[in-house]
Amino acid sequence: MNECHYEKKMEFFYNHSNSKTEDDWSGARLIIILVFGSIFCFFIFLSNAMVIAAVITNKRFHFPFYYLLANLAASDFFAGIAYVYLMFNTGPVSKTLTVHRWFLRQGLLDTSLSASLANLLVIALERYISVMKMTLHSNLTKRRVTVLIIMVWAVSIFLAAVPSLGWNCICSLDDCSILAPIYSRSYLVFWSVSNLLIFFIMVVAYMRIYMYVKKKIIVLSPHTKGSISRKRTPIKLIKTVMTVLGVFVICWTPGLVILLLDGLHCSSCRLLDVKQWFLQLAMLNSIMNPVIYSYKDQEMRNTFKNMISCVRNGGRTSSTTSRVLSCSIEPSPSTEESCISFHKEVKA
Repeated sequence: MNECHYEKKMEFFYNHSNSKTEDDWSGARLIIILVFGSIFCFFIFLSNAMVIAAVITNKRFHFPFYYLLANLAASDFFAGIAYVYLMFNTGPVSKTLTVHRWFLRQGLLDTSLSASLANLLVIALERYISVMKMTLHSNLTKRRVTVLIIMVWAVSIFLAAVPSLGWNCICSLDDCSILAPIYSRSYLVFWSVSNLLIFFIMVVAYMRIYMYVKKKIIVLSPHTKGSISRKRTPIKLIKTVMTVLGVFVICWTPGLVILLLDGLHCSSCRLLDVKQWFLQLAMLNSIMNPVIYSYKDQEMRNTFKNMISCVRNGGRTSSTTSRVLSCSIEPSPSTEESCISFHKEVKA
């Protein structure tokens, strides 16, 4: 019968897996990582909080697509929390952690990845529904969107908790990995292969949706009325999501590949030399999404500007800003005339 080592500190497992944490994360190098990591996390919190606030405050974003986009921002915000916990429980501190605290540290990171991936899957579903009906937004009700968001987090937390529920090597040290000293190699293979497979499926799915919409727009354009910008709006939304997905795949794939190599027991691979850089690349993903939203979505960019202007004015908006806001959020017939006159004033 195998002996279990739940009472051991992580130093026992690091020594068994020959993972040199103190050499990799100590002294001046650790201080630099903590400083730059703290700056990164600050921007992760700030930028993703702005995305969530924008969706809440701007009525034009009160649609399923943007609710799901806000949930993606929430998962990036959660990733920032995971990185902060990791920064203050790494280096020499790693070996002093109990098994349960180490499971928590890694579980937070795994939850953030799973939540981001699940959000992109749900957004793909929402886009597919809208594309099939050739509408800008799907007819998903708020209740269904809420259920989907709850399911995203429930599934993500469960998947991240799987190792702590038993799929680990605490009772079978020969199966322990190098990068994650108490994770079984079999689990790392399952985790990395499943995520890489989902990456591939999502890229193919989004490409098919994009090509379908582009083809439909070309076919319907000569027979439909409306401005060119209005016809191209659905494809713009898909391009935005495809950009988010592309950056997500680029940032996370290297880390998943080295986890796969570790799970396959690649003894000649220098995994410990690159793990820090791939972790920071994954960390970069959480700050890139808000940048993509502001660059690709003019409405989101304008909302950010209005929010920043409001903060600068101490919560007070100028008369000009107030009129911009009233004209940008679905003006009613009673305000339409004043909006037209305002735009004439601006042009003049």
